[in-house]
Amino acid sequence: MNKFLLSAAFAASLSTGAMAQDVSGKLVLYTSQPNADAQQTVDAFTAKYPDVEVEWFRDGTTKVMAKLRAEFEADAPQPDVLLIADMVTMEGLEAEGRLMAYPEADVSAYDPAIMDDEGHYFSTKLITTGIVYNTVADMVPTSYNDLLKPEAEGNVAMPSPLTSGAATIHMAALTAHPDLGWDLYEGLANQGANPQGGNGGVYKAVAGGEQLYGFVVDFLPIREKVNGAPVEFVFPEEGVSAVTEPAAVLSTAQNPDAAKAFIDFLISEEGQQLAADMGYLPAHPGVPAPEGFPARDEIKLIEFSPAKALADDQQNKERFIEIFGG
Repeated sequence: MNKFLLSAAFAASLSTGAMAQDVSGKLVLYTSQPNADAQQTVDAFTAKYPDVEVEWFRDGTTKVMAKLRAEFEADAPQPDVLLIADMVTMEGLEAEGRLMAYPEADVSAYDPAIMDDEGHYFSTKLITTGIVYNTVADMVPTSYNDLLKPEAEGNVAMPSPLTSGAATIHMAALTAHPDLGWDLYEGLANQGANPQGGNGGVYKAVAGGEQLYGFVVDFLPIREKVNGAPVEFVFPEEGVSAVTEPAAVLSTAQNPDAAKAFIDFLISEEGQQLAADMGYLPAHPGVPAPEGFPARDEIKLIEFSPAKALADDQQNKERFIEIFGG
């Protein structure tokens, strides 16, 4: 576990609000953020709450959950607060009674569809999945169904939902869409698509010209296009799926006050501006999107039920294996 004791001098503490002065002690965070993002988040939080000592552990969501599951089995869960990739995982934890409700959190500015209606978890970003294409491609897709055209045959890369949480949610969203469904995935298999790995591999394959098209999370091509990469990201006409990097307080939290303060910070305009400064689309509709993104209200999200996705997850993955193989 990385441990960062980030305290400020007494003079600095005088400049913080009364609320910040009331929050203190150790806060344990488990997160799937990249290391640099996690450090930046912790630094910004402790600048606002200088009497809080933050310990944090970082890994991919699957490994974070494996660690947490082992701690549950030992009846010794360590984190006060989670900040992980997706709402489906949070739905599972909520169903098990592992999350503490925080209905007092101010989510009035947010789309209710990305927040738990009982306040068990709170979305902090919109990391959408759409289509990336290499700019040498003749066909510019505007719909997912365009990837079934002859121009895309043998040229579609996809992350696997067997390894990628974002790909799992994308599969659940697209297969539930009335104009797409499993016909899209069967068509992609007929096109020669071979889903494997995560989003990074898909991006590299398309940017490097090995494939012309792919499903990928938005920030990879949008960030790299600014740096000269030969890629474009498409928000298809049907909409995009999204992982929302939700945060939640555990029901076993040892420092629930600090954990709730961490939630408040993440969903505040200040916390949302931090997300934008990192290059992510903030979940708060009033915080401007970073360079390369359309305005938040111009992005169409595919209707998605985390609870249904959780219930259908095993069946969806079995169907996926039938189509593409394991």
